[in-house]
Amino acid sequence: MIFENSKEFAQSLDAKDELRKYREEFIFPKVNGKQVIYFTGNSLGLQPKRTKTYVDEVMSDWANLAVEGHFYADKPWWDYHERFALPLSEIVGAKPSEITVMNTLTVNLHLLMVSFYRPTTKKFKIICEEKAFPSDQYMFQSQVDFHSKTVGFNPKEAIVEIKRREGEHNIRLEDILSKIEEVGEELALVLIGGVNYYTGQVFDMKTITEAGHKQGAYVGWDLAHAAGNVKLHLNDWKVDFAAWCSYKYMNSGPGNASGCFVHEMHHNDTELPRFAGWWGHNKERRFKMEPQFDPVRGADGWQISNLPILSLAPYLASVEMFAEVGMDKLIAKRNLITAYLEFILHEIDKEIDGTEFEIITPSNQEERACQLSVFLHGQGRALFEYLMKNGVITDWREPNVIRLAPAPFYCSFEDMYEFGQILKKGILGK
Repeated sequence: MIFENSKEFAQSLDAKDELRKYREEFIFPKVNGKQVIYFTGNSLGLQPKRTKTYVDEVMSDWANLAVEGHFYADKPWWDYHERFALPLSEIVGAKPSEITVMNTLTVNLHLLMVSFYRPTTKKFKIICEEKAFPSDQYMFQSQVDFHSKTVGFNPKEAIVEIKRREGEHNIRLEDILSKIEEVGEELALVLIGGVNYYTGQVFDMKTITEAGHKQGAYVGWDLAHAAGNVKLHLNDWKVDFAAWCSYKYMNSGPGNASGCFVHEMHHNDTELPRFAGWWGHNKERRFKMEPQFDPVRGADGWQISNLPILSLAPYLASVEMFAEVGMDKLIAKRNLITAYLEFILHEIDKEIDGTEFEIITPSNQEERACQLSVFLHGQGRALFEYLMKNGVITDWREPNVIRLAPAPFYCSFEDMYEFGQILKKGILGK
């Protein structure tokens, strides 16, 4: 498609957009009385209007039924989480039995590492990407410190980071595969963010998973920026485990519940350790209060506590919206609107002196999703603050990057055009 940097062209794309009606399903903040251009769905998605109905339903059941809501609510609380299995399985390419929801993202990754990071004196290394999200870095450090004291290996050698080549913003696939082969038999776990939060680079999860398994390692994925954003096939790729937050592209609200995937090949492995709790116990016998843990066969067997229903209600509202649309349509719009945003950025750069910013996200559509990270040359935080004051909600990452995520559920093509005009004024006005 040949793009044009004009409002009329952007409006023509919106007129053809199959998902345009969903924009009206969301609540937008306002700046100076005007609806914002919202680019931070990769940090916190907008609130769907239907969310309030789902939360009010739980509040009403709590008021009218109290404890009996566990069994007699319209959506009984004791199996509320089971409503996520099918729609989430379709979002991440899994079987329903491989899906559960519980806790929050880093908590779940820690719990999954109980099962899938089992270091020995000879097989103890973890491969991750350079500049992983800080929470993942802290998790790796604390897991390694914990195990090294009992297993007996050097914690300084345990975490192996895949680094970018000098002068490059993104990590090459061949460098990941080479490092996996180099670490070889010492490799216990590969755990990488499916989409790098800083650059927006999408990793080849299938190929990396195969490479890790070839060395006898477990392979897991932090899908915080991938779930609801990238076409995933976790079951087919034979990923051992994965977890994701629900409040970014899946719009469930701040700090909300996390989704988990555990491949079916591990469901009946009684030798696999896990931290147990009563909500992971045999569902049919859970209320018999038996002393011996008998895990549910499936990802639900990794649950520990009963679920926070008031947190799950907004997540369910959004997940059902995903089920209405399907990932194929979301990704089709994601590709088009991200390409249009890229075009707008290049056009604005040409209209000024052509050296003001650089897109550091891969230009190859197979290596990116809904985010473009823009490195500001000759600009600084002042430009970010100008955008925010003028109704463009984006975010800032040190040392000099703004991240733009045109979420396909609620961003419009006209938003992309208007953003370009505001950006140009912000640069030329300095």
